[in-house]
Amino acid sequence: MALHTLLGANGTIATELVPILLSNKESVRLVSRNPRPVAGATVFAADVLDPRQVLEAVKGSDIVYLLVGLEYNHKVWENSWPLIMNNTVEACKTSGARLVFFDNIYMYGKVAGKITEDTPYHPISKKGTIRAGVDRLLTDEMKKGAIRALIAKATDFYGPRCTDKSATGVMVFERLRQGKKPQWFVNSRVPRSFNYTPDAAKALYLLANSQEAYGQTWHLPVATPTPNGREFAALASKYMKGNENKRITLQVIPKWLIGVIGWFNPFMKEMYEMMYQNEFPLELDSTKFERVFSFTPTSYEEGIRATAAWYLTEKGSSR
Repeated sequence: MALHTLLGANGTIATELVPILLSNKESVRLVSRNPRPVAGATVFAADVLDPRQVLEAVKGSDIVYLLVGLEYNHKVWENSWPLIMNNTVEACKTSGARLVFFDNIYMYGKVAGKITEDTPYHPISKKGTIRAGVDRLLTDEMKKGAIRALIAKATDFYGPRCTDKSATGVMVFERLRQGKKPQWFVNSRVPRSFNYTPDAAKALYLLANSQEAYGQTWHLPVATPTPNGREFAALASKYMKGNENKRITLQVIPKWLIGVIGWFNPFMKEMYEMMYQNEFPLELDSTKFERVFSFTPTSYEEGIRATAAWYLTEKGSSR
């Protein structure tokens, strides 16, 4: 039984990954500043900005998942991400643990056509530049043979239990649950890929346990064909209670308005530089993962149906 240690154990992906690990009889250690207890797992309080605490948290691990989420602020990222990656790499090197880095796709920038693992990094945002640097730091260590690691990339995600960590959760599912019009950023008529969180967690476990997967970058599974915003919202409406047969008007928030809101709202100010992901087509290609692991991603219709069911039952009953 291997010890799987999750750095950033309170996040959305960790929430999906822990049950998979436990159901496969793995030993699980949950690490964050204030880890939430989970039956069957051990908890370890640590600050990933402190190298000694990270080393103690990782000690004895076979596999370490770097799932940390930071405040959505490029200055915080600039100061913290290189330190977090350095601390994690050094701790894994010392302990001999393998590292699985759950990454985003900001470093690719604006891409014409489908984004594959071979797409070069051309970030056009501050946060994308920071993440490109972090990726290169880990990639250099991998190439030197100093650490056994892999990078698993995902775009924005949706799924049950995402709540405020998902734009579609806040703008589509939650608003429909409240009887409000769903919303979308900038352009609802271009294709927009999303990762379904249960699929992402299953894929991380498959990658972590594949000796051949290390030393590579992987895109986590995304379904095709890729819907646009109107199609995504229409499917969500189809499965939300009381909206099956209603015509839904989608509210599209223009880019200029996001800029204005950003004058008063720090989060929206940080979001503004990423709006190219909504303004232009964004199609993530996960063919490599699907082929190697014989994995069929959950269709958008099925994923949206399951997400809607959660919003109407578990989330609805919690209020």
